[in-house]
Amino acid sequence: FMTVLLMTPVWTEVYEEGIKPYTEKQIGLEEAWQRGTLPVRKFMAAQITRTENDDDVYLFLKYMPGEVDPETGNLPDYVYYGATSAENDVPLQALLPAYMLSELKTAFLIGFQIYLPFVILDIVVASVTISMGMLMLPPVLISLPFKLLLFVLLDGWKLVVEMLLNSFEVIT
Repeated sequence: FMTVLLMTPVWTEVYEEGIKPYTEKQIGLEEAWQRGTLPVRKFMAAQITRTENDDDVYLFLKYMPGEVDPETGNLPDYVYYGATSAENDVPLQALLPAYMLSELKTAFLIGFQIYLPFVILDIVVASVTISMGMLMLPPVLISLPFKLLLFVLLDGWKLVVEMLLNSFEVIT
């Protein structure tokens, strides 16, 4: 449902600019492809820029045949002027994996932010049980109800969904 919420403007633009004119025989397949991929390119480029992962684009561009000048070893000029600001120039073969890598980094950060309080709770419970001399009692047995209580009291699902939605830039 969150995907539908975030991607509806992009899908609508793809339909209006590329698919609809193509099905009505107003434009050819090549132009429909160019028009249809532009909103998706803009979306991916905006996300990469928002998360400051422009280096991912450079990484994939370096390994694409034909993108690096064989004589100088330099990338094309548009890379040095902001690869994601020139989303038309960046090949989709580099933009797509860069976007996926950027999203994986963001997902890892969100997961870490969720996991960290639970690890701290485990450490506190373990230190309390050890200081009380209860070495044979697993700390997880005591900390699990506290973790569930913490998640419910802080409205954990709302926080997770809010972090996910905040990680995206809504394109209008």
